[in-house]
Amino acid sequence: MKAIFIVYNQSHTEKVEYMFEKLNIRGFTRWTDLTGRGTIDGNPHMNTHTWPEQNSAKLAVVEDEMVEPVLNAVEKLDNVNKSIGIRAFVWNIERMH
Repeated sequence: MKAIFIVYNQSHTEKVEYMFEKLNIRGFTRWTDLTGRGTIDGNPHMNTHTWPEQNSAKLAVVEDEMVEPVLNAVEKLDNVNKSIGIRAFVWNIERMH
């Protein structure tokens, strides 16, 4: 099992929801109204007058074979408009109950 943590500009919300639906990822946790700044490029998303944008994030635990389809979908979404911002991070799940 793998955990996939996706952080994205809130303008991507409907597209990320659609991606989860198409990939049949049913279980997830979503956080909204997040602030931050990426490490590569792009503008900060700080919910301030100067930097008004915000992020959301989703965490899903999936079977190992789902990692590549999710990462491919995230990459395609990022390539549509790199300045908006979306990133995915994957790590191992040791145990679940």
